[in-house]
Amino acid sequence: MSALRLSPLAGLLSAALLLTGCFNEADKTTENSTDSRLRLAMLQPPRSGLTPLSDDAFKLSRWSTAETLVVLDKLGEAQPALATKWQQTGENSWRLGLRHDVKFHDGTALDAAAVVNSLTVAARAAPKPRILDGVQLTAVADGEHAVIITTAQPDPLLPQRLSSPQLAILSQKAYSASGVVDPRHTGSGPFELVQVDGTSSARLERFDGYWGEKAKASGIDVSFVPDGTARGAALRTGTADIVEAIPVSQAPLLDQRLIHEVPMPRTNTLYLNTRLGVMQDPALRAAVREAINRQQLVDNVYEKRADVAQGLLGPALPWAAQLRQPVAHPAAARKPAGETITLATFSDRAELPEVAVYLAQQLTAAGFTVKQVVREYSQIETDALAGKFDAFILSRATVLDSGDPVAYLYSDFSCKGSFNIAQLCRPEIDEALQRASAIPAGEARRNAIMLAENQILATDAAIPMLHERVIQGEAANVRDALRDPRERTLINAATQRNSQAD
Repeated sequence: MSALRLSPLAGLLSAALLLTGCFNEADKTTENSTDSRLRLAMLQPPRSGLTPLSDDAFKLSRWSTAETLVVLDKLGEAQPALATKWQQTGENSWRLGLRHDVKFHDGTALDAAAVVNSLTVAARAAPKPRILDGVQLTAVADGEHAVIITTAQPDPLLPQRLSSPQLAILSQKAYSASGVVDPRHTGSGPFELVQVDGTSSARLERFDGYWGEKAKASGIDVSFVPDGTARGAALRTGTADIVEAIPVSQAPLLDQRLIHEVPMPRTNTLYLNTRLGVMQDPALRAAVREAINRQQLVDNVYEKRADVAQGLLGPALPWAAQLRQPVAHPAAARKPAGETITLATFSDRAELPEVAVYLAQQLTAAGFTVKQVVREYSQIETDALAGKFDAFILSRATVLDSGDPVAYLYSDFSCKGSFNIAQLCRPEIDEALQRASAIPAGEARRNAIMLAENQILATDAAIPMLHERVIQGEAANVRDALRDPRERTLINAATQRNSQAD
């Protein structure tokens, strides 16, 4: 029996029809041109019931329904939000003053008790929110509109840590005795989460009691659409106003005026094993560095929708390029004499096996003999961390929840780093990272970070190849959608859909 084959166009039309079904309820409310609801197609459905103690917190943040005590500016420095001011009162303690004019969606007022409750639940959660890994935090009220936060160890980045969506402040009614956290009707943002339909959709309404600028959109209709072709079709057919993470393969099929590339704090990096095998030789690591044609990878694998890497930290951190100094490589490259190297990566990110093919060709042309290993990430991580491969391709997030790259650098390149695929251990690098971690956020810390990056690059233990971008779709009549490299914000009070495109 022969299989029924659909043409590519038929497949796209089918995807569009399927997604239209996802938005049926939203379409009923938006057929009227005077309606101002926003229709949003998101990549991933909730994984943990939209609890802010999980990665689902970033959805609540992107919908502007749950808010944090502080937010980050483009430099990663803390700015007021629910907290208006903060001061370090001791080596391990901070005092934060709270806004007096905030109401939660259930009508209760923001006060110190609500903040203490939210932070205490997060600190005692099992597992803890990722932002609190290794951090022991306690919070107590200091009057009605201030809290004192204490950590077991000095934490110069505590204000930045409090910006994580995983530490959003919700009404006390959100927290049940069973440990379930329900964000419906309990946030404080310009949009109130009123309905969640499992892993298929969510609905938010404008909150007229918001303490800040009132939302211009009357609400948000969210559909979770994991299929990339369907998300692209939603933008093309007009069944969604804003679309997350359009695949590179779909971008050429869309009106280029409707797609926007946002630099991500994610670097595609080749890690070289400095402890075992042929890559122990600095001259051969230098040969690998010189053999890599980054532009070919950007052009052919990412279809020019990525940035050639100049360092570990890319354009999502705008200060990095300004502070970066030339790397003086201590070892000169020598011509490989057919040395065999095992090049590994994982298949979960579709572009990485293709990167491996191009890298194998480049390294073979340089004189290496290359063996490739590709598995699912869950089946290859243990071997990678154990140093079983000479080279490993990884798409790595370089800025974690605090908005600061020190944790990533320490994890990947310190002697005791928990993710040290390169098996690198250099006392001078550990010292540089320790110095950077002890400096409060600001220019001095950024300079210390770039010095540590320079020392890491000088070892050729990690060769940054390219910085990734995410493609965000916005209908022609959408105004003021947010394009955030950290993926914390997407729709805010200013975001709106005009009745007609200009």
